[in-house]
Amino acid sequence: MTKITTKQLKDLWIKFFTEKNHVQIPSASLVPDNDGSVLFTTAGMHPIVPYLLGQEHPNGKRLTDYQKCVRTNDIESVGDNSHLTFFEMLGSWSLGDYFKKEIIKYSFEFLTSKDYLNLPVEKLAVSVFEGDENIPFDKEAYDTWKECGIKEENIFVLPKENNWWALGEVGPCGPDSEMFYITDKEKCCDSCSPACDCGRYLEIWNDVFMGYARYEEGGQVKELAQKNVDTGMGLERTVCVVNGYKSVYECDAFADAIKTLENLSGKKYENDNQYTKAFRVICDHIRAATMILGDEIPTTPSNVGRGYVLRRLIRRSVNYGRKLDIDAFDIVKLVDVYVSLFEEYYPSLTKNKSFIIEELTKEIKKFNNTINQGLKEFEKALKKLEGNLLDGNVAFKLYDTFGFPIELTQELAKERGFEVDIDGYNECYKKHQELSRASNTQVFKGGLAGSDFGYAKYHTATHLLHASLRKHFGEQLHQRGSNITLERMRFDFNFDRKLTAEEIKMLENDVNEAISKNIKVEKTEMNVNDAKNSGAIGIFDSKYGDIVSVYTIGDISKEICGGPHAEYTGQLGKFKIVKEESSSAGVRRIKAVLE
Repeated sequence: MTKITTKQLKDLWIKFFTEKNHVQIPSASLVPDNDGSVLFTTAGMHPIVPYLLGQEHPNGKRLTDYQKCVRTNDIESVGDNSHLTFFEMLGSWSLGDYFKKEIIKYSFEFLTSKDYLNLPVEKLAVSVFEGDENIPFDKEAYDTWKECGIKEENIFVLPKENNWWALGEVGPCGPDSEMFYITDKEKCCDSCSPACDCGRYLEIWNDVFMGYARYEEGGQVKELAQKNVDTGMGLERTVCVVNGYKSVYECDAFADAIKTLENLSGKKYENDNQYTKAFRVICDHIRAATMILGDEIPTTPSNVGRGYVLRRLIRRSVNYGRKLDIDAFDIVKLVDVYVSLFEEYYPSLTKNKSFIIEELTKEIKKFNNTINQGLKEFEKALKKLEGNLLDGNVAFKLYDTFGFPIELTQELAKERGFEVDIDGYNECYKKHQELSRASNTQVFKGGLAGSDFGYAKYHTATHLLHASLRKHFGEQLHQRGSNITLERMRFDFNFDRKLTAEEIKMLENDVNEAISKNIKVEKTEMNVNDAKNSGAIGIFDSKYGDIVSVYTIGDISKEICGGPHAEYTGQLGKFKIVKEESSSAGVRRIKAVLE
């Protein structure tokens, strides 16, 4: 079988689904649009959530795309054969149009047709939902796969933990059917299945039959009036599996970056040698940092939220660069590699290239200063030691505050004849991870997945606040991200100073005046050029395709937008700003509530 590249797979995917009457929509920003569920866009369906819940998409009921994504739950695992922070997700959707039978047949055709992936049928396995006390066994999916030609011994009936997909605590959900490539590995046991981690079955695609939704946390799962299909195929992972690679880093997407690092370091990249992890971490992390900084809504390094993730990625790259004896500032040369690779698909990278390089360089400079401070802290800690064991709490502080990886602390200690309390360090690290997971869980409870009218009210309020900010501080001011829950809204905008108490009151008064007038919120659909010519603003316009939704609030606001909205401003209640603060360099943040 001929090797396939990431570009070829991306192009084949779009060709296949557009020929099935799907409209290609552009990738959305890595910053979720008014969604508090995650820090970054983590899947192709993320920007589609309002339409899965019934809102009409301007481009119709059949959609397809490739979506840039960032997932950060497993940063520490990057460097193994499969984990990436930035990746691309191939997606397709049916919004109340076709359902299970059609998408299963489409999936089988794409995987096995000689015009597409041309995989042998006998090398494919699938899984279907076995059912539970509320939802029945997915016999329709089982029978359809059998009808396509998948052998019964390769159709696995698995429980909810394996074959049920949900956005979160609330929102759309439903049984799914996953597709796997069967490797040459022997079965690990008689009951070996795709539920095993033995490596015999490698997942390549997932069809989600989104026929249900949970409307409140802990509530009952109810059938959706609109039955949807959501599919997702990880680009790099699928290329890896189909080509028989040992790791995702053998994909063409990393070839030039690895070659650049080899030239900079004078070391050779190979699977499973002493430098393998360092090469992989730097390639992955600088790729992710380039995409985050070069996004339509750039994030800059900071100590909170998205900015903290970005800072961590850059600093980990610098640390691993030491293992390859690469000057910290030389890793910035990977930006050229990745901009060249992706600019065809994501034009904002070309536009923001100098900004990406500048911010990376600034952060590396800051980190070098921090490392020097950490060295002073390290020396002070050694002077206080009574024995020859450096306390685990101190080692963790060096990691958490100054970015010292534990290996660096151990090396420094060893040079001076000391040891490090690794058990104590690991205990601190474990507590830190638990707190991070708890924080992520809290973040995940918000977002546009909820159907509560509260989201629509806060979403409308962001338009009024945005309009007031631009009225008073100039049209160069733009939204740089927002986050909505049922309890509050958060709005980020480019601005270089703290707002005064008088200015905050002025913004509140503007929004509340618009609310008191009970203005109708009008929605119209038009192409992007007509929308811009009509005076509509919106940095998210690229994700909606050629036809966009424009929401107009009297003569106050006109924005290209895709979220839920109130019908009249009078439905919002009283608007109150509870906090104004810095989000990152040159970006301010307003937190507000509707009372």
